[in-house]
Amino acid sequence: MKVKKVLVSQPKPSSEKSPYYEIADKYGVQIDFRPFIKVEGLTAKEFRQSKVNISEFTAIIFTARTAIDHFFRLCEEMRISIPDTMKYFCTTESIALYLQKYIVYRKRKIFHGTTGKLDDLVPFLTKHNKEKFLYAVSDVHKDDTNVFDKAKINYTRAIMYRTVSNDFGPDEPFDYDMLIFFSPSGIASLLKNFPEFKQDDIKIGCFGATTAKAVKDAGLRLDIEAPSVKAPSMTAALENFLREDSKN
Repeated sequence: MKVKKVLVSQPKPSSEKSPYYEIADKYGVQIDFRPFIKVEGLTAKEFRQSKVNISEFTAIIFTARTAIDHFFRLCEEMRISIPDTMKYFCTTESIALYLQKYIVYRKRKIFHGTTGKLDDLVPFLTKHNKEKFLYAVSDVHKDDTNVFDKAKINYTRAIMYRTVSNDFGPDEPFDYDMLIFFSPSGIASLLKNFPEFKQDDIKIGCFGATTAKAVKDAGLRLDIEAPSVKAPSMTAALENFLREDSKN
């Protein structure tokens, strides 16, 4: 069966120069963008139930822009004033630069890693080991904090937002030849929305080892996987598949 209609479980690209649009034109396929999951912030009331007092902390660890958004949102809702002395530790420079949305960047103490991994932050954290760190996360965070424990970092994990299923409406069409996923949560949402889902000829592609495992654990067939040697990105994997598909 030729693939003619693809669902990518991500928000629509903001740029018209996205590789997805080039692939759609080149192979004559329709590519729709529709996240299977969405992020929902905890309310101030829900956060208070965690008994975490933000005012007690002198430094914050961020691994995502979403965490930054919900941290400052909760502070505003709870009328917590963040002191100028607060220190910020981010896993990448792009996440650190995102802080400019909320603070005067050049006047704050901000540190960042380069790899996006928590291990990369440990040297900075140990250098500032007198601080009391707040680690802002989601309910499904996967980061292994053992590196913090081994380094005897004084930190507290605080859930500030959650990932929930972005349910399909009863009249929303679901007639795709291929589905592409980027997280195990997306697979869980597929099965929640369509408990009687039968894959049959529908192709499934995914990005990342944990997502691939979720596909297989759900008893589904994985047809495309990235990253790989031949396909470092999801778009490269999709194009490779469509190229072969067009030959048949």
